[in-house]
Amino acid sequence: MPGTPDSPARGVRRVELSTTRPEPIAEFYAHLLGWVLIAEPDGAFTGWVGDRLAARVNPGDPAWRVVFAGAEARDLDRGAAVDAGRVLHGPWAPQPRVGEPCWVELMGDADADDYWAAELGWQVRDPGGDFTLYDAAVAGDRRPVAGRLTAQGGWTCYFAVPDVAAAAAEATDMGGRVLIGPTDVPTGVVAAVADPAGAVFALLENPPGWGGTWCATHRAHA
Repeated sequence: MPGTPDSPARGVRRVELSTTRPEPIAEFYAHLLGWVLIAEPDGAFTGWVGDRLAARVNPGDPAWRVVFAGAEARDLDRGAAVDAGRVLHGPWAPQPRVGEPCWVELMGDADADDYWAAELGWQVRDPGGDFTLYDAAVAGDRRPVAGRLTAQGGWTCYFAVPDVAAAAAEATDMGGRVLIGPTDVPTGVVAAVADPAGAVFALLENPPGWGGTWCATHRAHA
């Protein structure tokens, strides 16, 4: 879309999970998603896929936080933040590898759309809809950077896996619970899972790009 101004937030720097049990919970995700874990001096654990940071597991009250890349660091509403630096995950980043974040989705009301559009320079594809995509733009090229589903729960991170059914069964064996799926949705084959401490995340099977099929079809909808 020529003339579309560039968005200041074009992707994700990292996702963070706070938990009262950082070591065993970090080990749960590392085993499930193939992360290389590094114990940090502050009691946190970082999970890596190759040279890219997949997630950080922090000690604290249970909650997920999505950290988007932008010009300056700041906290945002509903479990999100901005950090200065390079985009590691998103529609212009390399194809998600197994274990990496591959999509983020806000579970919230439609009245959140205006907030995120204003704060992060996004365009709302279907304002007020039960589901909408938040588009970012670079040099007039619009791509979906996040989604919003009318539901309760805050931000949800999707992680790439080669086989959702197998990963969901493995998560159950390690003390997690499958809440939804595996099921086919427009994004791909997904499952919603609660880890052993109750934090909810999602699995997406073999995404061809950020957001699965959204990445492959964004031009048809722009």
